[in-house]
Amino acid sequence: MPHRTLQDWLNWQEGLHPRGIDLGLERVRQVFANMDLGPPPFPVVTVAGTNGKGSSVALLEAVLQAAGYCTGAYTSPHLLHYNERIRVAGRPVDDEVICRAFQRIDQARGAVSLTYFEFGTLAALDIFYRGGVDVAVLEVGMGGRLDAVNILDADVALVTAIGIDHVDWLGNDRERIGREKAGIFRSGTPAVCSDPTPPNSLVAHARALDSPLFLIGCDYGFDIGQAGSLHPAWSWWHSALRHEGLPMPALAGAFQVQNAAGCLMALQCLAPRLAVTRVDIEHGLRAQYLPGRFQAVVAPVVTILDVAHNRESAAALAANLAARPIPGKTHGVVAMLGDKDMAAVLGELASEVDTWHLSTAPVARGAQAGVLARALREARAGVACTASDSAASAYETALAQAGAEDRIVVFGSFYAVSDVQQFLARHDWEFAVQSDPI
Repeated sequence: MPHRTLQDWLNWQEGLHPRGIDLGLERVRQVFANMDLGPPPFPVVTVAGTNGKGSSVALLEAVLQAAGYCTGAYTSPHLLHYNERIRVAGRPVDDEVICRAFQRIDQARGAVSLTYFEFGTLAALDIFYRGGVDVAVLEVGMGGRLDAVNILDADVALVTAIGIDHVDWLGNDRERIGREKAGIFRSGTPAVCSDPTPPNSLVAHARALDSPLFLIGCDYGFDIGQAGSLHPAWSWWHSALRHEGLPMPALAGAFQVQNAAGCLMALQCLAPRLAVTRVDIEHGLRAQYLPGRFQAVVAPVVTILDVAHNRESAAALAANLAARPIPGKTHGVVAMLGDKDMAAVLGELASEVDTWHLSTAPVARGAQAGVLARALREARAGVACTASDSAASAYETALAQAGAEDRIVVFGSFYAVSDVQQFLARHDWEFAVQSDPI
């Protein structure tokens, strides 16, 4: 029976493969070969890492678009609409375009079973090939070495900050995880790492491949101007090249400058094929846009949406909140997946959140609100909290308790942010992404 709508296709894909996550390249490579697309006619930038991947893809997109290039970008997961995952020239592609790509993939796969993510990856590539993009920026879904995105050889591989996440699939230490991330490197092809303390395994793998590796703080770097200045700026350097007085990234936090520095190094590696100017970089830094990363919402109570879901991203969120003190209270609304280090995430925010509103994530892997409550007590003994069956319900509870000088921060997962975004959209409250929303 033909699938008539995008949602029909997605519902079908969710039950097609026996496992939701099945890392490996054999099946997806076979189907890609059957699609007869051939080598990419455009440069490819592949972005891996634990934190900072989405921010880096967004900045690479923005700078390359400012330079006049037609970009194809593939990211995951999405917040509200599946189309967010596949963008051409900065815009999500239409349902019909994705459905036609899914149809071609289904015809090419024969008896080969694909996961939901593998279908999406192949659809993005099919759309980019047919859409005449000048460059593709691809975000790894998980790990790198065995991720479906890795069927293409990157012209530049960028690895962002590496932390502990997805331990059931990638391992529980940075060395093992770093080796998985380094799986996107290719022999003789530039690799960039924006983690200031890269795992030895990543460096060793680049050397074994004879892949030129550019490390932050060694081969390139950045300096941030004086804190609190009226017009904050930063500088970037590589070899004899230096850009002074760059505008701060549109996304908040010093860690975003670290991400931006890695992006500029990746762009420098691409320069022989895709030149960008200082003006393009400035425009891109100002235009960078990514929902769910310290995103401010104009609502009855100031609300921050952030998809932070591991220790490192939670620490970055806490730092952003601490840098923007308010006279009132901060109310936390949380939903998380059960395979995350819940106590670590909640512990990082314990000093910044005054009242807690916990909820159950609406997926099989989701942690129940009661499980989150136990993790919260482990992180901060004696703290009180409310429990709800959804993040939207928890947000309503927080709204009812919050005063005019308070703020609400929603975090813990894409599901938490998505659920609250849908609630806010129903009330027509205005979304914004600002570097200093409070």
